[in-house]
Formats: sequence, structure tokens, C-alpha cells
Amino acid sequence: MMIEKLEAGIFPERSELISLLESDTNDEELFECARETARKYYGNKIFIRGLIEFSNYCKNNCYYCGIRAGNKKLERYRLSDQEIIDCCRKGYDLGFRTFVLQSGEDPYYTDDILCALIKKIKKSHPDCALTLSIGERSRKSYKALFKAGADRYLLRHEAADEKHYRTLHPQELTPENRKKCLREIKKIGFETGCGFMVGTPGQTLDHIVSDLVFICELEPDMVGLGPFIPHEDTEYKNYPAGSLELCMRVLAVLRLMHPTLLIPATTALSTLDDDAQIMGIMAGANVIMPNLSPIAVREKYLLYNNKKYTDSEAAERLNEIRAKLTRIGYEIVVSRGDRINIKNV
Repeated sequence: MMIEKLEAGIFPERSELISLLESDTNDEELFECARETARKYYGNKIFIRGLIEFSNYCKNNCYYCGIRAGNKKLERYRLSDQEIIDCCRKGYDLGFRTFVLQSGEDPYYTDDILCALIKKIKKSHPDCALTLSIGERSRKSYKALFKAGADRYLLRHEAADEKHYRTLHPQELTPENRKKCLREIKKIGFETGCGFMVGTPGQTLDHIVSDLVFICELEPDMVGLGPFIPHEDTEYKNYPAGSLELCMRVLAVLRLMHPTLLIPATTALSTLDDDAQIMGIMAGANVIMPNLSPIAVREKYLLYNNKKYTDSEAAERLNEIRAKLTRIGYEIVVSRGDRINIKNV
């Protein structure tokens, strides 16, 4: 009954969602329904995004993050404009038509610097979408980046519940401002992405339901979802990783609640299990984000321990990813991979 509610676009009672998320009894039906919902709108197409991690500097001290400002063991880096453009050129030749520029919240990157870079990339690749994932900025900044040509913006909300948000972030960061940023990003015209981790320290199923409620309110185009994985240089280093099984259930519920969402099978999934990205596709995901960053810097952008950065997640192994998807009846498509407008379907 609960799965039928989700398929019908009815938001269940909190208690019903919690019951679905805490038990594996309905997993097979849940994943099949989510998978078929994704196929209804996107067929067997899987979109690829070329991830470019261009700076691991960050001014923030989020308690769970390996590139937090307080991590003095980390070797910092910034890619030059030319290195970033070279990554895009390489990705384009491989078939990527979306590039995702991701960094910590690095104060070096002013609006002028970023806008000039965006214009260079869009001039070289006008048929490609450009996604930014660079954290909280001012409305003025977001407007400038959008005007310069950026198409999408990813900003994980991390935790919709205020008390839980506080357990993950220092006092100067607030859930109110994070949500405000997301709403401004969407209002400006960006294709907007939010998201959260499953299994963060202190997180309950009720917290996860609050995240699902917030996503319904925001109505984003993309949701990034992955398990919490501890990093050895943070205060949460001794906490267990999030449950892969629970992560898959949340992913499937998201697909049923928002049929046309763009949902990545994230790198964090494959860190827990080599086949987890395929499992994510089978639970309703429809995006994979191979890494286009120079190999020399990949090991320096570690948000968590044991990140997969040289295995099948890397762009050089794109043929391996393609072969795995073919075996389960999916194909990588060369396109921007924009979200379908359900009103036009």
C-alpha cells in the first residue's frame, strides 16, 4: 500500500515512511518500482557528468569533511584555468556533455575569476552544460555566475533538521542560510541540486524523513545521495559508515516521489561496494559522474577515507562502466542529460 502511495504521488505519513526505510521486507518490490519509474521517463539511458575537482581549499570546518580548513595534514592544491580547460577538452573527446566543477569553499575564487573561467569553457564547448558545486555564496554572486553561462548548481542541504545540522557543522554555518541559498539558486534560474548523506552520526530515520519533506518543498532538479563514510582526520573518524542498504531504499523512495529527478549513483556508493553504482542504477539512479580531474590531484580531494579515485570511477575506465551498464540493459548517452519536463511528457 505504501509503495502504491508513492507511485501515485501521495506523500505517506511519517510513520509509514519510517517503516518502509527500516525494513528490508519490501526491498525487491521497492527497487523494481523505482527502476521502472526511471525507465518510464528516461528509458535505458544513463547520463554521465565529468567531475573536475579543481580546488581542495575550504574556509569551513565541517566536522565530517576531509578537506575541512582545520585538516593540517592535507596537501592543498588549485588547478589552473588551463588545467581545468584541458580536463574539459579531454572529457569532451570521451563523450561528456556536462562538466561539474567542484571545490571546497575557496575564497580565492572571486566572481570575476569564476565568471572568466565559465565563459572560457562555454566558448570552447557551447553544446555542453556546466554545473557548479562550490558552496554557499551571495545572491549577487549566484546571479553573476548564472549570467556568465553556468547552467546548474549543486548545493547539498546536508540536513533539513536543525539540531542534526548542528551536529555536523560549526556555529557560523546555519541550515537557514543553506536553504536560503538553495531557494535563491533555483529562483535565479539554475537547474538546482540538493542532497544529503545517509548514516551521519546521530542521524535517525525521522531526520531522513525531514530531508525528504524538504526535497518535496524545494522541488529540485537533482538530488545527490550517498552514505556517510568517516575520514581519519575528522572528529567523526571512529564512527561507522552509513548503511548501503538504507541508502538504496532512500534513493528508490526519491525516485518514486519525484519520477523525473536526476539522481547520481555516487562515488561514495562504490567506496562501500565495488558493484554499488550498478546497484544504485537498479534502484532508480540515472546519472554517473566519472572523475576528469588530473590523476595527480585525485588523492588530495578526499572528503572521506578510501574514496575510489583510480578504479572504475575514473574517466579512463569509461569503457568498463559502459560494459557493466550494457550487461544490465542500460546505455551511456552522449548528451547534456537535462531533466525531463514532466508537463511535456
